[in-house]
Amino acid sequence: MQIFSSVYDFLSNIWNNLIVLIFSSNNIIFDIMDIVAVTFVIYKVIQFMRQTRAQQLIKGLIVFFVVYIIAKLLGLNAISWILSVVIANIIVVLVVLFQPEIRSILERLGRNGISSAIKFAKNYDEDDETFQLISVVCKAVDNMRKTKTGALIIIERKTMLDEIVNTGTIIDAKPSVNLIQNIFFKNSPLHDGAMIIRDNRVYAASCILPLSQNPDISSELGTRHRASIGISETCDAVAVIVSEETGAVSLAINGKLSRGYNKESFKENLKELLTSPKSNENENKFKKIFKKEGRTDEKE
Repeated sequence: MQIFSSVYDFLSNIWNNLIVLIFSSNNIIFDIMDIVAVTFVIYKVIQFMRQTRAQQLIKGLIVFFVVYIIAKLLGLNAISWILSVVIANIIVVLVVLFQPEIRSILERLGRNGISSAIKFAKNYDEDDETFQLISVVCKAVDNMRKTKTGALIIIERKTMLDEIVNTGTIIDAKPSVNLIQNIFFKNSPLHDGAMIIRDNRVYAASCILPLSQNPDISSELGTRHRASIGISETCDAVAVIVSEETGAVSLAINGKLSRGYNKESFKENLKELLTSPKSNENENKFKKIFKKEGRTDEKE
């Protein structure tokens, strides 16, 4: 209980100091500006977490601190000492963990100026656009399945993939069947790599994905399938794969690959994954789908 008491005292001191700083000033205008600035910084930090895979790292850090508190309460001196050393150098740890994201933000500020940092998200009818996107993707995938055109489409959900987008070419266009097929056409300069779909728009193409290092993956799976599994292991995105050799359509989510979809089953499962408001229901449905239809895909 001493740990929780210390945490409470720490937060109380911060709150009391803020109150003193705010109400001890004689210039209410500067106080308001100060509050607005702090609010803006907090907003941008939250936005930064949503636009990258930082939220997974933050969750890991939270688990880390919970383990540290439990270790202290149980009197596990050795593990407590090791964790305390890490916590004492937490700033360095954060810089190392978030180095790609921090560099991306600084580069964006240097390239586009302050205006890029205060740009707000567009408002749109998400449900209507999501159904339109699903329809377009399903038609394009079915056409590419028939012609055995290899394709790898990554559909963002909660986690945004700015570091992956930076490896490709920005398109930011309204999705259409012809656009998707033209991008993955064999002689197209953007066909090699993954397409990223963000906010129901074709946001980037020819992006490089991390390959899965899972040793249990079948050696028969090609690079396209390994990349789809790799990205799904690190975020909540839905990966759609069309095999270039067989035309087989596959889905990868949460590090699991499922294949064997026809036009109807693919569309139905994509709707379940992208339109249900409860992510847990989506994952449970996919697990059922995986058990029913999942099997090894052919080599690319």
